[in-house]
Parts: sequence; C-alpha cells; structure tokens
Amino acid sequence: MINVNDLKPGVTFKLEGNIYVVLEAAHSKQGRGQANVKAKVKDLRTGSTTIKSFTGGEKVEPAMIEKSNMDYLYNAGDVVVLMDQETFEQIEIPSEHLNWELNFLKEGQKVIVRKFQNEVLDIELPANVNLKVVEAPDAVKGNTAQAAQKKVTLETGYVVETPLFIKEGEIVTISTETGKYTGRA
Repeated sequence: MINVNDLKPGVTFKLEGNIYVVLEAAHSKQGRGQANVKAKVKDLRTGSTTIKSFTGGEKVEPAMIEKSNMDYLYNAGDVVVLMDQETFEQIEIPSEHLNWELNFLKEGQKVIVRKFQNEVLDIELPANVNLKVVEAPDAVKGNTAQAAQKKVTLETGYVVETPLFIKEGEIVTISTETGKYTGRA
C-alpha cells in the first residue's frame, strides 16, 4: 500500500476500481488538524483528469504499470494500430481513447504503451514532437502591435498558433502536454 503522503507525479495507484497516475500533488496542514493531500490525477482508462482529496495517513493500492516501446503504424478510423518493437506483435487501441494523442502522432513514430495486467490503458508521447507545417496563411501587414500569432495546420491535421514568420513546409516543435508551439525544429 502507498501512503497518500508519498504521492508525487508519475506514481500510479488503484482506487475504486480505477487506475490513476498522479500529475500533481499538494500537501496542506492546518493548525492542529490532520494534513490533507490533494492530488491532480489522470484516469488511465478514460483519460479524464480529476482532483482527489485524501486525509493524511490514508493508503491507496499501488498499480503496477507495464510499459513497452511501440511504433505507431496507422489510424484505421475506429482503432489505432501499434507494433511492438521487439516481438513485432500488433495491437489495436480504440481511437476514442487517444483523441488528444492523435493530434501529435505520425506514422512510424515511437511511443510508450502503458498496460495493466495485459489491459492496454493508453500511450505516452514524448514531451515535444516535431511536425511539418502543411498550411500557413501569409502574415498580414500591420498586424504586429503585440506578439502577433497566426493559425497553421500541421501534417496531422492539428491547428496551432505560431509566430507570423512560420511558413508552409517548415518543421515546428509542439508540446504534447499543452499542444502549443515551442519553437522551430
């Protein structure tokens, strides 16, 4: 069992039949009362993010998550097909479980698949990905009073705001956490 005081980002645990990974954890102690722990957690089955509150000293059951390196092969519409890099075994994950991740996946990309007792939960992307700009409107003259931005379309179909100097055909770096432009590749 894991004491909730030991929760920190990256820790996985089971609670009420669900499997969670901790994104953030904050401890607070008030006066003579017991300490409280608030943890921002992501449900690995549904992908939803919630905040869980615990009183100090509570315990949660650890969840042993197995990670394996895989290659993203293609999106078949309702499923995403991945291949294990060692055994060449192919697995399918329903597309609705990967709505956010599909914005940053391109064929042949390496990802980490998280499994719990042979149940595929989700995929873990690198912190940043490099994607090609396929559509970028020209900058409008006089539109530069502040840090001007324009919307460009990437090779995955994702639309992101970038500085005006980004042109079609360039490779840009996008954060997979925030979905924002971080620079040129």
